[in-house]
Amino acid sequence: MAKDAPPRWDRKMQQRLARGEAAALGELYDRLASLVHSLAHRVLDDDAAADRVTREVFAHVWENPGEYDPKKGPMRSWLAGLTHRYAVARLRRTETEALADGGQGTTEDMEQKVRRASVAARADYIVTSMPAPLRAALELAYFQRRDYRQTAADLGVTEDEARRRLRLGLQLLSTANEQRPAAAPPPGYGSAL
Repeated sequence: MAKDAPPRWDRKMQQRLARGEAAALGELYDRLASLVHSLAHRVLDDDAAADRVTREVFAHVWENPGEYDPKKGPMRSWLAGLTHRYAVARLRRTETEALADGGQGTTEDMEQKVRRASVAARADYIVTSMPAPLRAALELAYFQRRDYRQTAADLGVTEDEARRRLRLGLQLLSTANEQRPAAAPPPGYGSAL
């Protein structure tokens, strides 16, 4: 298979959705609903709102299966981008309504809150999407406070390999704070991350 060819499952899923196969939507939901919900929750910090966004995202997929282009990246990344768009739009609506009802804060405060939530959601997505060896190294180093030597010993790799994994993981994670236009896809969509 060519290096830039989309994964087979993604292509087949897109074709099945385009044909209107309800079972395909169910399979997609079973596989990726937890990702969609967790990203929405990270932005909204509200289970009920995350549930609504999850339903909206999968309804959008069902109604617009042709929007997904397997050549631009994995379906998982496309769904993450949709989720981010829907969650940020809901957060903006909620915050705008609160401001209109005489709530505390300003439009600038609202935009700052949206930016922080977006960065946090992108960071979560990057960590969950990175290769397992990189994620394991970061988890040991940052959540369990291991240095690179202890990380290497825990993972059964050389110290150089542990440093390489930590460096690559941090490089990926550093992209979460990059400012992108609101319509930009999440990291990895349409690129070779």
